[in-house]
Amino acid sequence: MSLLFSPLRLRSVTFPNRLWVSPMCMYSAVDGVVQDWHRTHLTQFASGGAGLVVAEATAVLPEGRISPRDAGIWTEEQREAWEPIVSGIHARGALAGIQLAHAGRKASTWWPWAEQRGSVPASEGGWITSAPSAVAFHGFDTPRALDAAGIDAVVAAFAAAARRALDAGFDVLELHGAHGYLLHQFLSPLSNLREDEYGGSLENRARLLLRVLDAVRRTAGEEVPVFVRISATDHADGGFSPEEAAVVADWARERGADLIDVSSGGLVAHQRIDVFPGYQVGLAGTVRRGGRIPTSAVGLITAAEQAERVLEDGEADAIFAGREWLRDPHFALRAAHELGVEMPWPPQYERARWR
Repeated sequence: MSLLFSPLRLRSVTFPNRLWVSPMCMYSAVDGVVQDWHRTHLTQFASGGAGLVVAEATAVLPEGRISPRDAGIWTEEQREAWEPIVSGIHARGALAGIQLAHAGRKASTWWPWAEQRGSVPASEGGWITSAPSAVAFHGFDTPRALDAAGIDAVVAAFAAAARRALDAGFDVLELHGAHGYLLHQFLSPLSNLREDEYGGSLENRARLLLRVLDAVRRTAGEEVPVFVRISATDHADGGFSPEEAAVVADWARERGADLIDVSSGGLVAHQRIDVFPGYQVGLAGTVRRGGRIPTSAVGLITAAEQAERVLEDGEADAIFAGREWLRDPHFALRAAHELGVEMPWPPQYERARWR
């Protein structure tokens, strides 16, 4: 039996396999509304055998977008635009998830292929960003520190976004607490210099993440899985550490999280990352054991046997991949073929199944 192609049940949801599509920003929305590009992009992975397709980081507030071209779910128009995409994913046999996000001090930036870099000025559609402290990411404008009312508004926005996502038909909700965005900014002492109940100790730095999780868990009810993506290390001295990540994961489990999606980095420009195939897998194992919660591994996992071995070694319960799905939207079908696993293929693709 292949672990990669065995089902996984979390709450009321059974995932048909454990090879999933990571959220990947497309920078192709208009006023937060996803377009035809998103439909084609996401549904192709379902045709390719993915057990779960997670839509890109989707802003819960307009000022929470990474760029002016980011997807959002703070309006009903945006929710309506997601509905046919979710239906298309379901029609092709996969489950649909969405990553709810707020970019904090890394918001209002140019998209990757823009000629400019750094923060987008107001004259070009940019805005003033917010963060735990008035400390800028390298090369970006200085954010304003959130006050108590601003923090409450963020929590309420995540809950409202979760409601819209469920109304759009999503099966899984993921909170983006990684890659240097707002929830991660609160977690790390490198970006959180507060002296109130949201700063200082790990318990205080995790307070916003856990408040958001509580609000989303209440909205989701008891049946819908809620994931939390974290960067388990900042790859920088004095930053958020794997040991702290395991503690936060345990707290999240107690508050109703079902799986920790373990990534790393993104908080500071001076990070130093040793990149190699599966370079983040050990972090997923650390969080899994210390947090006593299912985890997913991600990071240069590109081959069927490699993904299978991660699960066999007990480092994670599922595999997220990103770039490999972009290179091959039928990654799961190929992986199953290579492992000799029987799995449903679209009848239109049957001629490629065995030869």
